[in-house]
Amino acid sequence: MPALSPTQARLVDPVLTGIAQGYKQLDFVGGLLFPTVQVGQRAGKIITFGKEDFMLYASERAPGENTKRIGFGFSGSPFALIDYSLEGSLPIETNQESNSPDKGYTIDMARVTLMKTQDIMALRLEYQQAQLARNLANYGSSNKVTLTGTSQWSDYTGTSNPIKDIEAAKEAIRARTGKRPNVLVMGPATMSILRQHPVIVDRMKYTTRDVATADVLAALFGVARVVVGEGIFANDAGVFSDIWGKDVVLAYTELSTLAAMGTPTYGYTYQLRGYPLAETPYYDNNAKSWYFPVSRCEAPVIAGADAGYLIKNAVA
Repeated sequence: MPALSPTQARLVDPVLTGIAQGYKQLDFVGGLLFPTVQVGQRAGKIITFGKEDFMLYASERAPGENTKRIGFGFSGSPFALIDYSLEGSLPIETNQESNSPDKGYTIDMARVTLMKTQDIMALRLEYQQAQLARNLANYGSSNKVTLTGTSQWSDYTGTSNPIKDIEAAKEAIRARTGKRPNVLVMGPATMSILRQHPVIVDRMKYTTRDVATADVLAALFGVARVVVGEGIFANDAGVFSDIWGKDVVLAYTELSTLAAMGTPTYGYTYQLRGYPLAETPYYDNNAKSWYFPVSRCEAPVIAGADAGYLIKNAVA
């Protein structure tokens, strides 16, 4: 077995851990709805606040009268982080081929192996976030709608009106939180339909753009960001599906630090401090391969369902 260098002898490799923590899939968008919050323990309470900021308190006082006191605090459902680990394998034969001088160049297969392992881990998180956001049971009756028939945006000849539906969703969130949504997430199938929708095309006559990009839709819908979740996954039979399906999710998500408590944030991804991490690569004589362990400890949660709105089956 090859001798371990001082770097390999460490329990956790700080360089590879830095790669694992910094790597992000460009097509993954769940982090916009569920921004990461570092926590120091694997269980705790979801940060949720009441509606103190919107209450009209009787603050008048007569001379000598005690000043009224108000309290602030949060209560919430418990969360529990889940540990995930995978090991990327690098056979020595593959590594030898990648470093062959006959090519005139070399490939850092250790980095490639780590990246691919992290990619798989990130796909799992994106899928979990999408499943949470697309579940009708996670929303109150005023914060969801299921489109059918001629109301679906794919029916150009019916009564469908994407802008009207988005405005209704924005108002539902504002009415329950005092905030308008700042993020809209959709799948690629929905984006393709919206680019050709007559209502969108008609509104674009008043712009200088001739293609309905995400930025154009953000301006038309009146939200800060419109993003398309391009991620796909394959089932056990190898059939590919869009992670974000044909649904649309609007949400107000507080993207600032955790110090800004009290805002009606839609969701978080609680992550144990120091994760994701890459442990020391190790060599297996029997398999004649190097292994690169990657671990994550996290759980996405909906902290304030009132700050979100789900349009189910936006397109057929």
